[in-house]
Amino acid sequence: MFLYSGSIYFCTLINTFRHNARLKLNFQIIVNKLMPSQQGYDRAITVFSPDGRLYQVEYAIETVKRGSVAIGIKSKDGIIIMAEEKQRKLQISENPQKLFQIDHHVGAAAAGYIPDARSQVDDAVFFSQSNKLVYDESVSIETVAKHLADQCQQFTQYAGARPMGVAMIIGGVDKNGNLLFLTDPSGTYISYDAVAIGANSDKATEFLDKEYKAGISLEDAGVLGVAAIYLASDVKDGSDHIKMCQIKSNTKQFELISDEQIAKFVQAAKEKYPSLQE
Repeated sequence: MFLYSGSIYFCTLINTFRHNARLKLNFQIIVNKLMPSQQGYDRAITVFSPDGRLYQVEYAIETVKRGSVAIGIKSKDGIIIMAEEKQRKLQISENPQKLFQIDHHVGAAAAGYIPDARSQVDDAVFFSQSNKLVYDESVSIETVAKHLADQCQQFTQYAGARPMGVAMIIGGVDKNGNLLFLTDPSGTYISYDAVAIGANSDKATEFLDKEYKAGISLEDAGVLGVAAIYLASDVKDGSDHIKMCQIKSNTKQFELISDEQIAKFVQAAKEKYPSLQE
């Protein structure tokens, strides 16, 4: 009875608006405010909007921009990857939360929704080990990056799941040399010499574009990366908020960089780039 009465009222209201131009205009303004042009399209993962956008993918990319900054740099001696990890006073964290080892020669850093990153890393580890069993050789860095990008792309194409809310920096050393890749929620993967993702990554990227030199040493890459993190971060003192890992060309082994070495990188960065302390 209530639904029936409500329907009659709504139909009467519409008929009234049809015969009154002013009321009709005001009604349309209200509808436009309550129902923006993206309504429907921003809830549908697999439907393009009239202007060719996938809003859910854009929202996922926005999640990456709100995550802590992460940086990867390729050097002549290997790959160095780092991320900002702010820890609470009473937090116990022996292992980095945003740096990951995928294989003995492959490392990664994440920005965005970190539980999604852990899921992707678990998948990448399984994929890497399967590749070793099937082909009896270590997986290539690009193959790992492409695999994760393909996974992200699937979540933009099929209904029933949301896009991955994380971007990953994948780096390592294989038979093709020192390689660094970036994957994002859209399913794109791109090779870089140096890359930054996360909050204020535009500042870090601008700095890397200006200061990065081909043939840089691994140690200088560490100093450069720390400086870029300082520019993007609101923390301007100490080194406790930075975690780093590296894969050297001669060993092809993933290894975490000690807190003592990171502190040395920070000190060297402040001496080389005095503007960091401003």
